[in-house]
Amino acid sequence: MGNCLDSSAAKVDTTRNSNTPGASRISSKISRSSTPSSLIVPSYSERSSSDCLPTPRSDGEILWSPNLKAFTLNELKNATRNFRPDSLLGEGGFGYVFKGWIDEHTMSAAKPGSGLVVAVKKLKPEGFQGHKEWLTEVNYLGQLHHPNLVKLIGYCLDGENRLLVYEFMPKGSLENHLFRRGPQPLSWAVRVKVAIGAARGLSFLHDAKSQVIYRDFKASNILLDAEFNAKLSDFGLAKAGPTGDRTHVSTQVMGTQGYAAPEYVATGRLTAKSDVYSFGVVLLELLSGRRAVDKSKIGVEQNLVEWARPYLGDKRKLFRIMDTKLGGQYPQKGAYMAANLALQCLSTEPKARPRMSEVLATLEQIEAPKGAGKQSDHATVQIPGRRSSPMRHHHSPMNLTPLASPLPSHRQSPRVR
Repeated sequence: MGNCLDSSAAKVDTTRNSNTPGASRISSKISRSSTPSSLIVPSYSERSSSDCLPTPRSDGEILWSPNLKAFTLNELKNATRNFRPDSLLGEGGFGYVFKGWIDEHTMSAAKPGSGLVVAVKKLKPEGFQGHKEWLTEVNYLGQLHHPNLVKLIGYCLDGENRLLVYEFMPKGSLENHLFRRGPQPLSWAVRVKVAIGAARGLSFLHDAKSQVIYRDFKASNILLDAEFNAKLSDFGLAKAGPTGDRTHVSTQVMGTQGYAAPEYVATGRLTAKSDVYSFGVVLLELLSGRRAVDKSKIGVEQNLVEWARPYLGDKRKLFRIMDTKLGGQYPQKGAYMAANLALQCLSTEPKARPRMSEVLATLEQIEAPKGAGKQSDHATVQIPGRRSSPMRHHHSPMNLTPLASPLPSHRQSPRVR
């Protein structure tokens, strides 16, 4: 179930004209597509012989699962009203995502507005994610089940057509809530809740009997249900963890610029601690309301980790990186604990990073601290030079109306390949 592109699939299209904002400088082989840039990073020589498998093209390569339905293309056309533009939820590296309806008992297409709402992801032939990523997603989500993983309902393999059918996530992605104009800002309590849900998902993968390394943990891959419970989506780059005496998996570098751990980008050596680094980046996004990489900013501020790192361990300076949309409505102690946790996750030394189970325990402590009734635990932050009115800055997260889909993003950070 390797994700390494073979020599033919690894060729990067350079014939298109539009430059993708924020493209990495790691390699000169940069795609000119309007979809997220995919890069090849030939900065290491060690490769696992199991990484490059022949590209499977049959149902026989799909691991059997009693929980998955094999849909026909016609069934999904009927469910999405023939993939009509007004059913489009969003677009990602994989392709387009459409809203559909199916009968929850028979799994056949239902009339719009009736039955079970689903999100149908359709591979576009010219996309950067191909059959291998599609197959990886089917096989992992077909076998793995957890409240903090998006539920895969079924798939379609029909000629060159590759589709996936998921549960519908009404609140869309974390990326939408943090960085898009329109939705009201997430409150501190909801941000902590999202971080805990995502940490539970990663912890489950890392502690599974056969460890799974997620490899593409980022805000756009964290989806939210109606109650803001976080679920991980897009398992196309997931990879089996090291076994036996092996300390790492050597593989072709894949992931997203700004989220990928530096040692993994430099060497291709993948461990669960690579996911921990990515989690640290997302935690920093939750604290600051800033993107991991933002080319619209100047100098060091373009890279969130580099800009924020000096402030994370200093209680007196922490307010400088906190999201101004919070209006100072967050507990000072909890914010400092979260900042310190992010700093640990972002350690340049992988062994110094905590395990995801430890990250989860700390986040749960932040959510429900000991002596929670004490005023010191709930004191909001008064930003120097500003007056903060609790009534003026209080935001209710229940009025959010973002785009909802498993890959709702029209603007994503470039993927590293």
